[in-house]
Amino acid sequence: MSEYQLVSKGALKLKGDGGIKKKKKDKKNKKKVEEIIEAEAPQVKKTEQLTKAEIAFLKMQEKVEKERIMKKASMTHKQRVEEFNKHLDSLTEHFDIPKVSWTK
Repeated sequence: MSEYQLVSKGALKLKGDGGIKKKKKDKKNKKKVEEIIEAEAPQVKKTEQLTKAEIAFLKMQEKVEKERIMKKASMTHKQRVEEFNKHLDSLTEHFDIPKVSWTK
């Protein structure tokens, strides 16, 4: 008698295995949750409630953002690539990637 004659063949049977059941999503509940999140979201302070430092900070942020946008818009892609290539050419050979060859 071989060791393998007593082995049961077939799929593994588990207790209470009724298959995988997925929970259905409740669309009404999702809408309620979104409304609650919007209601609880912190309201942005109005300019009346802002301190002098906060107002100055917001103005400076807007100014920097405008400058950054103008700088990007002033050059075409081709010009940016040429400027980047000039920058790479100005770097020393120390930053070059050396060729690796085992035969030479």
